[in-house]
Amino acid sequence: MEQTLAQLPQQIVNGLTLGSVYALLALGYSMVYGILKMLNFAHGDVFMVGAFAGWGVLYLLTRGGALAANPLLVLLAMTLAAVAATSLLGGAIERLAYRPLRGSSRLAPLISALGVSIILENAAMLLTAGRAKAYQTEILIPPGWTVYAAGATISATRLAIIATSVAIMLALDFAVSRTMLGKAMRATSEDLEAAEYMGVRTTGVIATTFIIGSGLAGVAGVMIGLYYMQVDFIMGFSAGLKAFTAAVLGGIGSMRGAMAGGIVLGLAESLGVLFVAPVYKDAIVFSVLIATLILRPAGILGARAHEKV
Repeated sequence: MEQTLAQLPQQIVNGLTLGSVYALLALGYSMVYGILKMLNFAHGDVFMVGAFAGWGVLYLLTRGGALAANPLLVLLAMTLAAVAATSLLGGAIERLAYRPLRGSSRLAPLISALGVSIILENAAMLLTAGRAKAYQTEILIPPGWTVYAAGATISATRLAIIATSVAIMLALDFAVSRTMLGKAMRATSEDLEAAEYMGVRTTGVIATTFIIGSGLAGVAGVMIGLYYMQVDFIMGFSAGLKAFTAAVLGGIGSMRGAMAGGIVLGLAESLGVLFVAPVYKDAIVFSVLIATLILRPAGILGARAHEKV
């Protein structure tokens, strides 16, 4: 018991770090579902593409184990490349795979999403020869940059991930609540046809929602690469399932619910390994989901479903 209590602060930090990444991914699911009532199961593989885009920039700017530019500029370039790649990909997916099926049954977009996911995963496998790619986090953020607090070692990488995620989530929440685009998104979510009659260009709003959600997945991809120090072509499957779980946990369609669900899921995964073997961490995640659906089917913030996106 004493050993478990000693590890508790560190696992809380780890859980908040993972939860921040899951929250960014879950936002993509909730934004799309909130407007189209459709699950974008290709979202996890868009995240994978963002991770590889960030790795590509790092690889190009690394020479003989040393950086060819300032680390902050390299991190910025990695993030911008990931956001650009995933935003373009998200817009293309919406235009080519989902928009033509908008008037069809709900099963058709779901099958299309699964098809896009398989295509992206196999394309990444071919381009990388199925090999994982290493993120040289140590040359970007020195391992010695750490803070010690309450028995936990908080690396600069973890601090950067948490701070960046919180900043992005606050900015997005402000944008959706206070800007004209946010009002158009909320109107489209509430009643698409009525929004069109009121002059809202719903097609553009839907495309923008896909682009924003995909861009967030790109940021999350770079973060997870820096955290685990490697990426591979199958990482999107597991991350996508966990992000979907976080979205459902928080209340599918609710942006703030997605944020809360991601944090809760990250903490559950990290704290759960204190009591069971790490190999069962995915089982812990889905056990939390099942318990939530039994006790509160609408999710943590499901009572605010009318305030979706």
